[in-house]
Amino acid sequence: MKSIITSLILVLTFALTNNALAQVRSVPATVTEAFKSKYPSASNVEWKDKLSGFTATFDNNGGHYEARFNNKAAWQYTEEKVGEAGLPAAVKDGYAKSKWAEWKIESVTKIELPGDKVQYRVLVVKSDLQKKNLLFNSEGRLLKDNITL
Repeated sequence: MKSIITSLILVLTFALTNNALAQVRSVPATVTEAFKSKYPSASNVEWKDKLSGFTATFDNNGGHYEARFNNKAAWQYTEEKVGEAGLPAAVKDGYAKSKWAEWKIESVTKIELPGDKVQYRVLVVKSDLQKKNLLFNSEGRLLKDNITL
């Protein structure tokens, strides 16, 4: 009986602590104002505190996005899953010329960056254990390849 009570107390303590840490601090008004300025027609906005900044997931013009702002309310990037059909011809060509061209494309994320730069993160898979994130610029140049789990 004592072990059941101890287990119950541990579970309740974990649940309460986990909920308390889910949002450590509120989103500063400067961050929400910067977001509203950049995305005035956004809907279904949800914020997450990432300690080094804040992430907003939202819907806008028929798409679902994730935008990142630092603690000083400066926009850092916005991501949107676009699928393989969303790849520009130059990026498709760059992928076709890469050594991972035989791997299957699992997902594609468009990343908008300051300075009107756009990059594409392409998750490619050869097997359950062989996966890579390939990062291309909008001209189709491979910038980075990272192993992923």
